[in-house]
Amino acid sequence: MEVVIVPDARAGGELIAEAIAALVRRKPDALLGVATGSTPLPIYEALAAKVRAGAVDASRARICQLDEYVGLPAGHPESYRSVVLREVVEPLGLGEDSFLGPDGTAQDVPAACEAYDRALGEAGGVDLQLLGIGTDGHIGFNEPCSSLASRTRIKTLTQQTREDNARFFDSLDEVPHHVITQGIGTILEARHLVLLATGEGKADAVAHAVEGPVAALVPASALQLHPHATVVVDEAAAAKLKLADYFRATYAAKPEWQGL
Repeated sequence: MEVVIVPDARAGGELIAEAIAALVRRKPDALLGVATGSTPLPIYEALAAKVRAGAVDASRARICQLDEYVGLPAGHPESYRSVVLREVVEPLGLGEDSFLGPDGTAQDVPAACEAYDRALGEAGGVDLQLLGIGTDGHIGFNEPCSSLASRTRIKTLTQQTREDNARFFDSLDEVPHHVITQGIGTILEARHLVLLATGEGKADAVAHAVEGPVAALVPASALQLHPHATVVVDEAAAAKLKLADYFRATYAAKPEWQGL
């Protein structure tokens, strides 16, 4: 696992956007796994700016979802499909045919989960998966004590996660209780995992995920098992890392040809 400490969220977004741009230059039809929420917005803004400036041609790139609410009607503005179309697909100039996501409106949710897992494999696998981290250490919607071998499935959200996400709705009562999420085992199959965390509220979760034991209690700690995982954190989110100085030194000495 590589840990990169940046000054702020904007710097983190630019760094990760350039890594994605480099991937798309090497592999124009790369399958990019995206996360939702406020944390990754600087990534998408920086990447869209590169596309507008002609620094990268993303016209053949493909986008896939990490998770989706269960039960929100099709077209609901806070369904993750709508959010990804609005914040990623449209700004990059892509069409909906470039997009893969689970069906949160399906009557048979388990079958929809299996179908999405299968679709990711048939698409050649995820080349780069973006991740955020919850204050309790969750990734995707794999809440604490999720199986580290789990596949795409339905999960019940904790009260804390519902409260964290209530800012996107008119009230807590509107936040669904269930989601479809890529499982930790599914996530670990991506070729490159990139987690961005910003703000002091994520400092404890980052420290447990990066420097603590691999444990289902901290789902993000599973990134320690991946051969190519990058954790990008701003100074506030890095505040509890015991090895912060070491992480800074190793990144400063990193050969440019290695990339992110």
